[in-house]
Amino acid sequence: MADGSTPRRTRPSKAERREEILAAATRVFGSKGYHAGSLVDVAEQVGITHAGVLHHFGSKDKLLWAVLEYRDRVDVEHLEGQHIPGGLDLFRHLMTTARINADRRGIVQAYSVLTGESVTDGHPAAAWVTERFTVLRGEIATALLQVALERGVALEEARARSAASAVIGVMDGLQVQWLLDPDAVDLAQETAFAIEAILAAVLAGPAAPRVVPAG
Repeated sequence: MADGSTPRRTRPSKAERREEILAAATRVFGSKGYHAGSLVDVAEQVGITHAGVLHHFGSKDKLLWAVLEYRDRVDVEHLEGQHIPGGLDLFRHLMTTARINADRRGIVQAYSVLTGESVTDGHPAAAWVTERFTVLRGEIATALLQVALERGVALEEARARSAASAVIGVMDGLQVQWLLDPDAVDLAQETAFAIEAILAAVLAGPAAPRVVPAG
């Protein structure tokens, strides 16, 4: 300043502080997991106290839920209306998400760690992960049925749901491979390849190559 005094630092607003805590918690849970990552770890990254984190979120479990909601919000923030589209646009969205994820390792790491941990007994994220998979399977299956209808392809709902599970499994599996060895896995390119292969198999109907004989 002209008089030589030190400029006063502006304190972040409550909303800004919450975002800082969420970003820090995403990093901590992603690197250490939910059980090993502590609120003290989160607080230190933000430059506040353990009590300060509790002031904003109330408990570690509530912070976890907020992190999961934060992850979902980030996933759709680039979309018009910020909601998942239908039909072929849904699959374009999934491919775009994979491309964006290649530049946000922390969020992908937190998601992968928390999803894996959720299968353990009593994990607080289990209900969220189960519900997320249920909803996502339904959305992808509906999109597949819409694409098939538009192309005049007969597609049973059960096969559409099987394909939806495969899409989710491929995307999550590629993320884990990429986190472990990013030089060996092109996340965007190989996600696109896998989704297009599943779409092609579904839309080919009886003409698709079968590993297991039908019937």
